[in-house]
Amino acid sequence: MKNKIAITLILVLVMSLALVGCSKKSKKTSSDGGNIVYAVEAGSAGEAAAKEKGYQYNSVASQADALMEVASGTSDAAIIDLLMAGAMIGEGTSYPDMIHTNELTTEEYGVGCRKGSDLASYINKVFADTYADGSMEEVAKKYGVQESLVEQKEVEYIEAEDSDVSYIQGKGTLIVGITDFEPMDYKDGSGEWIGFDADMARLVAEKLGVEVQFIEIDWDNKIMELESKNIDVVWNGMTLTNEVLEAMECSNAYCNNAQVVVVMDK
Repeated sequence: MKNKIAITLILVLVMSLALVGCSKKSKKTSSDGGNIVYAVEAGSAGEAAAKEKGYQYNSVASQADALMEVASGTSDAAIIDLLMAGAMIGEGTSYPDMIHTNELTTEEYGVGCRKGSDLASYINKVFADTYADGSMEEVAKKYGVQESLVEQKEVEYIEAEDSDVSYIQGKGTLIVGITDFEPMDYKDGSGEWIGFDADMARLVAEKLGVEVQFIEIDWDNKIMELESKNIDVVWNGMTLTNEVLEAMECSNAYCNNAQVVVVMDK
């Protein structure tokens, strides 16, 4: 009798463990019934695209981590920015055995400032001037994003009564919130932040007459970082989503982009 009870208890335990294992799996499955697991950056446009399409996904800290998930086999595919895919996958890159397939969305990049900040207007003025004189295109060519530039129309900077520009000039530093995101913001061999966004932010700081400081942030907390004044601006290939536009004072769009699926080239 004791043996039968023991066997019964073991069977119950095995069945319980199996049920627990099933409960830990994401309930988000692809709308077409597939079982592909996508790696996406938390709080990104890629995550939003995965949610919208009902895909099963893993949220990770960055788009670079999403590519590592695919390389290690932890995820079947990644959803990342097209501009990043151009710099990070394919022949001569960090991931030569990966390719991008279908584009899930089309979108535009903008720079995010505090709600009501006149810094957005100041950045728009710099964008317009550098687009007109060709210096924005020269910076873009360094990082291979010149074909993605959005035309900038002439604008006028209007200083606000409670000026964020004056606040930044008073403290002498423009603090830029970023993530490691090639070709927009990433470190060179000496550890210095470079990239199209980093170079343009540095140019704005120069025109403001202040130093620039780059701080890596949790992308999911970018709005909170701005509002708490831990940073002055979010400048990291940020997609102009409805959420972003409602929560921040944003610059004009300056780059076209898309969310693409990245897989191993089998």
